[in-house]
Amino acid sequence: MRRAALRLCALGKGQLTPGRGLTQGPQNPKKQGIFHIHEVRDKLREIVGASTNWSPFSLLCLSFLKLKAERERELGLKESENCQDGLPPRRMKDSYIEVLLPLGSEPELREKYLTVQNTVRFGRILEDLDSLGVLICYMHNKIHSAKMSPLSIVTALVDKIDMCKKSLSPEQDIKFSGHVSWVGKTSMEVKMQMFQLHGDEFCPVLDATFVMVARDSENKGPAFVNPLIPESPEEEELFRQGELNKGRRIAFSSTSLLKMAPSAEERTTIHEMFLSTLDPKTISFRSRVLPSNAVWMENSKLKSLEICHPQERNIFNRIFGGFLMRKAYELAWATACSFGGSRPFVVAVDDIMFQKPVEVGSLLFLSSQVCFTQNNYIQVRVHSEVASLQEKQHTTTNVFHFTFMSEKEVPLVFPKTYGESMLYLDGQRHFNSMSGPATLRKDYLVEP
Repeated sequence: MRRAALRLCALGKGQLTPGRGLTQGPQNPKKQGIFHIHEVRDKLREIVGASTNWSPFSLLCLSFLKLKAERERELGLKESENCQDGLPPRRMKDSYIEVLLPLGSEPELREKYLTVQNTVRFGRILEDLDSLGVLICYMHNKIHSAKMSPLSIVTALVDKIDMCKKSLSPEQDIKFSGHVSWVGKTSMEVKMQMFQLHGDEFCPVLDATFVMVARDSENKGPAFVNPLIPESPEEEELFRQGELNKGRRIAFSSTSLLKMAPSAEERTTIHEMFLSTLDPKTISFRSRVLPSNAVWMENSKLKSLEICHPQERNIFNRIFGGFLMRKAYELAWATACSFGGSRPFVVAVDDIMFQKPVEVGSLLFLSSQVCFTQNNYIQVRVHSEVASLQEKQHTTTNVFHFTFMSEKEVPLVFPKTYGESMLYLDGQRHFNSMSGPATLRKDYLVEP
């Protein structure tokens, strides 16, 4: 596989900037054995020994197969699994995968990805990215002497997805590529890109960074993963960036508004917003009046309920993380559309933490809210929680953050309570973490 500089997505001034990574590969997928999008899930089931048929005993069968796979590994390899040093190192190209989504050459596949505006559903793209990220990590930890992997690899975090200003046509083939770019002891960072065919060339559409974690065969504790060895200056830079990303995530978590008070500048912002809503006639702290072109945050909510059927299960017989992301994104898009009064376009997705797995049969409650606006940007937060059919207690599973851009300037959103003020500041932080301002173009069409 030849190496070249990979053009990554950027949002600054509508231009694509050169990035570093593995090559996106030749443009003729038939000659290179690229995976078909349908093969990704099939390959994952084969690796973990999961059945395609659902039954209440599927999880027990899967556990048995995982134990069998672990036994095969013990018999086939003499290495120690008590530490990472006993695992053979891998290269970035060992996990490199390309996957074709043939929307143009297979019209029968197109309807699944089609919006009413004749564009591509971004929620479906999130599902594909999630599956691809897991498969990439299994390729990194592949054991040639065993048929199945003893590891359970799941998505821990969607660190960042940045969109390029490229139209997504439902009539042109799409290609995904990706590889492991950084490895810790039990976690891996995966870099993925998405391209769409324009003429004879696949052009960049998005750049995504996911974090995956490995657990043991019974999914009871963390498991070590194969170390990663960079082989070139470009790969060393990717690995270094992975270390920086880890440090950034730790720092961001340590300054969370759930742990630490807002900064002096943030407190001033909230106080000034509060003062601007006081009624000048009464001069009372209790009398609040909205400024012109503004909306109370409490009036920007939408909610939904999903019953988690077996059809949406992943290879470990829990609800597929990509399905959760798709449902959260579609609700967020509807919220941004209702709030802004025009069609919104996704700019960035970041900091999606998978805190708790969702069991089949659960009730999934999604609550979406606009928490920050600026010019024609809308920052939407989606809170996800589940409850079993037997219990009424709700448990938080995910919090999603989406940045949208509207076709026109949107109203300001104002918090009323202290809790809403913290949501506002959190939304502002996520908005400010965006790579850069995006310029809306008519061909920038990425929808639910």
